[in-house]
Amino acid sequence: MRAYLASSIGVACTAALALPLAVYPGPAHARAERTAAPSSSPSTSSSPSTSSSFSSSGSTQSLPLLPLSADGLDRGVAAPGGDAPVPADGGISAVGGVSVDGGVSADRGVAASRVRPFSLVGVVWDQPSADLRGRVQVRTRAVGGEWSPWRELLPYGDDGPDPDSPELRGARAHGGTAPLWVGDSDGVQARVRPEGVAVADGVAGAGADAGGGVAARSAVLPSGLRLELVDPGEAPAPPPPDQAVLRALPAHPVPTPGGAAKTGAVSASGGAAPGARPSPGSVGKSPGSVGKSPRPVGKSPGPVGKPSPRPSGASARPLPYPSAPSAPSTHVTRPTSPPSAITPPTSALPEAVTKANAARYSAPRPSIVTRAGWGADEKIRETGHVYSKTVKVAFIHHTVTGNKYRCSQAPSVLRSIYRYHVKSLGWRDYGYNFTIDKCGKIYEGRSGGVTKAVRGAHTLGFNTNSMGVAVLGTFSSKKPSAKAVKAIAKLTAWKLGLFKRNPRGTTHLVSGGGNKYKKGTNVKLHVIAGHRDGFATECPGKDLYKKLGSVRKTAARLQGR
Repeated sequence: MRAYLASSIGVACTAALALPLAVYPGPAHARAERTAAPSSSPSTSSSPSTSSSFSSSGSTQSLPLLPLSADGLDRGVAAPGGDAPVPADGGISAVGGVSVDGGVSADRGVAASRVRPFSLVGVVWDQPSADLRGRVQVRTRAVGGEWSPWRELLPYGDDGPDPDSPELRGARAHGGTAPLWVGDSDGVQARVRPEGVAVADGVAGAGADAGGGVAARSAVLPSGLRLELVDPGEAPAPPPPDQAVLRALPAHPVPTPGGAAKTGAVSASGGAAPGARPSPGSVGKSPGSVGKSPRPVGKSPGPVGKPSPRPSGASARPLPYPSAPSAPSTHVTRPTSPPSAITPPTSALPEAVTKANAARYSAPRPSIVTRAGWGADEKIRETGHVYSKTVKVAFIHHTVTGNKYRCSQAPSVLRSIYRYHVKSLGWRDYGYNFTIDKCGKIYEGRSGGVTKAVRGAHTLGFNTNSMGVAVLGTFSSKKPSAKAVKAIAKLTAWKLGLFKRNPRGTTHLVSGGGNKYKKGTNVKLHVIAGHRDGFATECPGKDLYKKLGSVRKTAARLQGR
C-alpha cells in the first residue's frame, strides 16, 4: 500500500508541475487519436496531456484522471457530497479529493472548463478484463449555460464482446463505463472514488481505526483511467431516400399446408392488413378453410419451405437471407381439413408438421433507418463482418445514456455511441444490432445486413446466435414510451420470423462465460429476453423489463400466431 501511495505522490508531483501546460490543445497541435494498429500504445494516467482528434464526422478528447495531494482539492473536483470550484486558469487540472495515509489522494478526477464542445462522456481504462470497483460521477456545463448536477456513470462490463472473442482480446480493446448523453457542452468535471474509502466526521480516509491509523485499504483503480469527451459531428448530407430508410414491407409470401401462398400481412392490431386479400382457395379467417372446390382428401399439398428473403413487388430490392444453412424442405401429407373440421392442437401434431407450421409464420418488415440514414462514418469501423449461424434470441437493452434527448437528436446520440464503442472501447463496430428511440423509430446498428445473423457486442457471453436491441434511454425508474415498446414488438416479430422463431417461445444458448453462467453452460432463455436474463445486471431497467411480456404477445400476434 505504501509503495502504491509513494508512486502516487510522484505522479501527483509530476502532474502538479505540468498543470500550467495542460491546457486545451487546439487543432494545430492536437495529438492524433488512437489508431487501430496493434502497436499503438494507449494513453495512461501518468501524463496530464489531452488526446484529441477532429473531423467533420466527429471527434474524441481524452483527459487523464490523476491522483493528487489532498491540498489540491481547492483547485478542482470536490469529494462526493460537495460542489467544486473551476480551475482559476480556466484550463484543465487533475485533482484529488480524499486524503489517505499522509495526504495522498485515493480519488482521481479532472476539471476542464474550456474544451472543444462535446455531447457524450464516458470513462475508460486500459484493460477490458479489469473491473472498476468504485463510484464514477461527472457534471458538465452546457455551452453558454450552467453546470449540471453530478451524475453517475454506470459500469459497462456486461455490454460488449464475448470474453474469448478477438474483438475483446485485441490490442485496441479497453474497459469502460456506459456513456452518458449530456447534450452540447464545453466544460466538464469528473471524479472516481474507489470502494473502501470512508468519510466520517468530515475527515476523509480509507477507514481509520481507533488509533487514527488506516484500518482498511481502498480498492485499486484500473490503470489508464481517462475521461472521454465525444462530439458526434455534424450530420452528413442526407443520402437518397431509398438509401436512408428501408421502407416497411408486407410479410414475405410463404407456402401454407394448403398449398396456397399466405402473405402474412397483418395490421398493428394483429388482423389482416388493410388491402390484404385472402389467399386463393381460402374463405374467411380460418387458414384451413377451403373455397367452392375443396381439395380431394389425401392429395399432397406440396412442400413447405422457409420464408422467402426477398420482398414482393417489382420495385423491391433483393434482401440477402441469413447465412444460416438451409433446412431441408418438409413435405406434409396431411389432407386439408374441410371447413367444419377441428384442427388438432399443435402439441398433438407430428414433429414434422409442427416444424412446417413454424415456417409459415412471418411478420411485416418495419421501417428501419439505415446506417447511412443516421450518418455512421463507415471509415472508423473495422472492415468485414462476423456472422452467427442463426438468431435464436433477441436480447433487449437500455443504453443507460439518459432520457434527456429529443427524437431529432437520436442520430447524433447514435453517432456518439458508435464513436465511443469503436474509438474509446476499441470494438470493431457499433455494439447493438438495432436501436430504438423514444418516438419508436428503429435504426440499423452493427453493419452486415439487417436480415442477417450479424454477431454483435451487446450481451457478454451470449453474442453468438442472438441479436441485441437497445432502446435509447435509462429505464431503471422511468417507463419506456408506448411507441418504443411497440417498435420492439414489430422489429422482433419480423427479424425472428426470418429465422422461424416463436416470440412467445423458449430456446437454449450456450454461455461463453459471464458472472451469471459459467462458460459452456446450456441456458434456457425466452426467445425475447432481457439482458439480465443472461447476465447479472440491472439492464434493461426494471420498467422496460416489465414490458417484455406484452412485447412477446404482440410480436407473436404480428407473426400471425
